[in-house]
Parts: sequence; structure tokens; C-alpha cells
Amino acid sequence: MFNQDEIYTVSDFLHLCKNSIEKDIPHCWIQGEISNLSKPSSGHWYFSLKDSTGQIRCAFFRLSQRNIRFTLENGMSVVMRGAPTVYELRGDFQMIVQQMEPAGVGNLQLAFDQLKNKLLNEGLFDEANKKKLPVSPKTIGVISSSSGAVIRDIVHVLKQRYPYTNILLYDTVVQGENAHKKIINALESADNSKLCDVLILARGGGSLEDLWSFNEEELARAVFSCHTPLISAIGHETDTTIADFVADVRAPTPTAAAVIATPDRLTLLDLSRKLRKQLLEHVKQTIENNKLILKQLQFRISDPRDQLQKNAQKLDDYELRLNYFIRNIFVLLNSKLGALKTELNQHSPYRLIDFRLEQSKTSKERLLKNVTGACQIYRSQLHQLNSRLHLSTKYSIKNESKQLNHQANRLHILSPLSTLSRGYSITHNDQGSVLLSTNDVELGDIVGTKLKQGQFSSKVVKKSDT
Repeated sequence: MFNQDEIYTVSDFLHLCKNSIEKDIPHCWIQGEISNLSKPSSGHWYFSLKDSTGQIRCAFFRLSQRNIRFTLENGMSVVMRGAPTVYELRGDFQMIVQQMEPAGVGNLQLAFDQLKNKLLNEGLFDEANKKKLPVSPKTIGVISSSSGAVIRDIVHVLKQRYPYTNILLYDTVVQGENAHKKIINALESADNSKLCDVLILARGGGSLEDLWSFNEEELARAVFSCHTPLISAIGHETDTTIADFVADVRAPTPTAAAVIATPDRLTLLDLSRKLRKQLLEHVKQTIENNKLILKQLQFRISDPRDQLQKNAQKLDDYELRLNYFIRNIFVLLNSKLGALKTELNQHSPYRLIDFRLEQSKTSKERLLKNVTGACQIYRSQLHQLNSRLHLSTKYSIKNESKQLNHQANRLHILSPLSTLSRGYSITHNDQGSVLLSTNDVELGDIVGTKLKQGQFSSKVVKKSDT
């Protein structure tokens, strides 16, 4: 027999197992493959960690995910640190994950590679989307920290190389938690101001963790959306960030960015001297060519008196031709006027009225003739129809009279008067109702009898059913 005190409820037993497991099994590191990954809207992650022969259910709560930079996916091999426990509502053994790293590669490096591939597939690194740098920028905006050596190096190079440009510093932190959001604010302020011809996003060297603000997806998309040409100069030559791939131009160092953004002053001066020399030679050659053209034009200029005589002769010639043309036009117009007068006489309204009157007279005669013929035809047709109507009416009256006689004979046969003429009579009570049975009268009732000729009244003194 069992002891009643040794019986556990399901909840108590699961609670005992949970306390035992959490007390006796320490926190430990486990390596395995992610499967059955679920990411509900709460932000918590639920998955199974498995190997070739077994699996463990795991829960990775949102507050423990702060240091996770990569995207967790099914099939990914990871190393995680967690605490074993029992989920009492389902009786499941599970691990509460506290820390996780990708197996074989660092957390940040995997996140870097995942974001790089994602943005590459979206086309953010395409050369077709990169803007050209201005040849001679008037204003250069530098997005960096005012306390670092980077801005001093950039200013020093620009003053030596191209002192004709203005430098605007958009101060921001370049390292630390949420530093990328402050960098984005500085970048958007510089871009929206429309004051800069080119922007330089710069900071000094450091580890992957130090430079991580420039690997954030939000900053990469802000760089891609920037309308002002942008040079990325982050870290040393061996350092590469996501912002470098998205920027219009990548400089290996901040000082190199200053060199890329501006032309060399000495080169410009040398080029200016060459252009001045070419311009002077071109002006000298142009003057000589114009002198030669001027001499040629002088030979072509004639005496104004000769030109006046030629123009006077042309004027006389034009006058003769004009008079001849006017005479021809006058003759032609007179000819056309005579033709129009003849045509007008032919279309005189009087002639048209006479013609219409003649047409009306002829039409009237033809109309009277047609009306007379039509009246004769309709008069003949009316006479024929009248004759046919008299015959048809006479025949119909005769036929209807014959049918009326036939129906009168049939009605006479069915008449009660005909029945009375054969010796029958009709008896009715004092209300006039015809008696059909002895039940319709009582002894002493006065009844009336109708014969073929006349009628009389009698009193009922006897009834019999036969």
C-alpha cells in the first residue's frame, strides 16, 4: 500500500523537478545547430538546439539579446551559454539562453557579413548609384568628432593643398552605444543644409567593436539616401566598414579623403599658367586672322556712287516692269468683269421668276389632271363597295333571323308554359315559392295553383308522402 503523503500533484512534481535541475545542474556552454526557430511579436526567440542524436528546447528572451549583432537563422551553428530549467506549463525541459556566439566566427564578423550581403543584393553598393565628386568644391562638410585628431589632420591637409575652400564641421560622437544615431543626425543636418559641395565622413582607426557604429544598417541607408556626394574615411587603410561600401568614394584614411576631395593648389597654379599661355597664343592668332579678314573685306567694298547708280538703274527697271504688270492686270480684270456680267445676266432674278412661274403653271395643270383621275377611280371604288355592303347586310340579316327562329323554338320547348299546356300545374305557397315536397307545407296553409289558363287558391287539409 502507498502512503497518501507520498502522492504529488502534477504541478508539485514539475516544480520539484524544476528546483532540482536549477540547483544541481550549473550554467554551461553548449554547441549545436538552430532549428524550429520562432520569433513572435514579443521579441523573444524560441528554438531547438540539436546535434546528430538529440535536441534541447531553448528560450532566448529579448533583454538578453542586447549584444547580438547577427541575425539568427535555422541551420546556423552556434555556441550558447544558458541555464537549464523546466517549463512547468508543458512539462518541457529547456535552456534559458543568456549568451550566444556563432560557432567558428565572431558575433560582429557574422553580423557584418550578413548585412554586407543583404545590402549588396539590394543594390546599395552599385556603381550606378554613386555620385561624382565636384572638381573644385567651395565648401566641404566634415562629419566627425571635434575632439579627435581626425579633424585637425583634415584641416591641415586642406589648408596646404587647397586653401580656397570653406570647412564646416558637423560635430558628433563616433563610438559608443547609439553613436550611429547621432552620426545619422549630423549627416542629415549637413545634407539638408545644402551648404556643402561634398561631405567627408571620418574617424580614426580602431577595432571592429570601436568601428561598429559605421556598420549599422540604419547608418548605411542614411548614407545611401544622402543627396550630397560623400567620401567615407573611417579607420586605417586595412579597416573596412559597411559605410565604406555605400559611400560614393572610399578613402583609405581621413587625410587621403581631404586629398581626394580637392585638387592640388600647385597643380592648379601650373595648370593656370599653361592655360594663360594657351589663351594668349589663341588671342594673338585670332587677332592676326581677323586682320587678314578685314583686309579682304576692304578690297570687296565698292564706291558708294557706283552702288547708287546701280540701284537707280534697278529702280527704273522695276518701275517699267511694274507699269507693264499693272496694264496686264487691268486688261485681265476687264475681261473677267465682262464674263461675270454675262453670267450675272443669265442668273437674273426676273428670268428665274418667269421660269418658276412657268413651272408652277405646268405643275398646277398636272395636279388638276391627277386629282380628277383619282376622284373618278375612288368614286368607282366607292360605288362597288356600297353594293357589296348592301348585299352583305341583307345576307347577314337573313342568316341571323333564321338562327333567332331556331333559338325561339328551342326556348318554347323548354318553357314551363308549354308544360302547363299538356295538363300540368305549378303549386306555390303564399310567399310565391314553388312547392316540391309535402314537407314544404303544413295543414291549414293556403297554397296557390297555376294552370295553363288562370290560377286558384286552396287550403291544405291532408298530406301524404305517396
